Amino acid sequence: MKLTTLQVTNFKNITHASLEFSDKLNCLLGDNGMGKSNLLDAIYYLSMGKSFSGLTDNALITCGETFALLKAEYNRRNAHEELMVGLGGRRKSFKRGGKEYKRLSAHVGLFPAIMISPGDMSLINGHADERRRFLDMVIAQGDHRYLEALIKYNHALEQRNRLLRDGLHDPALFQAIEIPMDAAARYITHARRQRVDELSAIHSRYYHAIAGQDTETPSLSYITHLDNDPDGSLINILDTNRDRDHILKYTSVGPHRDDMDLNVNGMNVRRTASQGQSKTFTIALRLAQYEFTATQTEMSPLLLLDDIFDKLDASRVENIMNVVAGDEFGQIFITDTNRRHLDEILGRVHATTPHRLWHVTSGTFNIMQ
Repeated sequence: MKLTTLQVTNFKNITHASLEFSDKLNCLLGDNGMGKSNLLDAIYYLSMGKSFSGLTDNALITCGETFALLKAEYNRRNAHEELMVGLGGRRKSFKRGGKEYKRLSAHVGLFPAIMISPGDMSLINGHADERRRFLDMVIAQGDHRYLEALIKYNHALEQRNRLLRDGLHDPALFQAIEIPMDAAARYITHARRQRVDELSAIHSRYYHAIAGQDTETPSLSYITHLDNDPDGSLINILDTNRDRDHILKYTSVGPHRDDMDLNVNGMNVRRTASQGQSKTFTIALRLAQYEFTATQTEMSPLLLLDDIFDKLDASRVENIMNVVAGDEFGQIFITDTNRRHLDEILGRVHATTPHRLWHVTSGTFNIMQ
């Protein structure tokens, strides 16, 4: 899959931009705060239906404006595709080929994109919900049944929490909610456990490629509350914890509270890893997500690399550049404040490999030679 053109209007600090992209490498050079990352976020939004930054839709509209508009053309599975997103007012409009989606969840995975950014350190240093969100995104792009199970589970969870907040104790009411919760939870935890095992092997390969040695052994493992029941039944676990949940007024156990354990040499990354190891770990996670998504969707996702070279030693920077310049990666978008990094990446690819370089200043994009 290739993104061929993009038009941006009133998205963050980009009041207007119209770009035509190279099929392989697209490099954005400029100082911090100029709009490089905002352009990547616009591309990400078109793929995922939401901002990578976590901002609300209204917060994405340029200050003082009433709407934002994104229009993009793709070459997807050898066919021309168009996406358009309009933000503003009470609801957003998301159209594919001029037709609006009835449910935005149907769009997930059709135009896959993987973003790697400095914010990925939250996968290590942040709360468990950051790691669950990562897992959900990895799995949902290639498994719509998983996405449907997640939606059903979260809907039932909201209903159960409402009963707890209202102080209701009727067992029949809880049972009516917990039965569908259990069915969804079984699929969610099974998929997560399987995918984490698969990701761990891919992640280890990329970690060693970036670190440049194999004396460090990274690993990923899934931690779920359903392991606390011999039958893996969420109903049994919820029943055991119901009195506690009534006191807390929320559901304290379930897939929405599970986590992923991140280790190097058997030690938790957050507590023992250096800054370089931690960044290597998160970049390898995203590259593993890329390979996994490419396999699941049978397409090459867009790879968005946002200022990833900061705080890495020269050898790791060189190793990353060697990895992403390989043929196994499709269309790539890279931002950096240092032209030397971008020139070195361009120097690693074949002279005939398509590439474009822009200088970014205050939301404007100018082609460079």
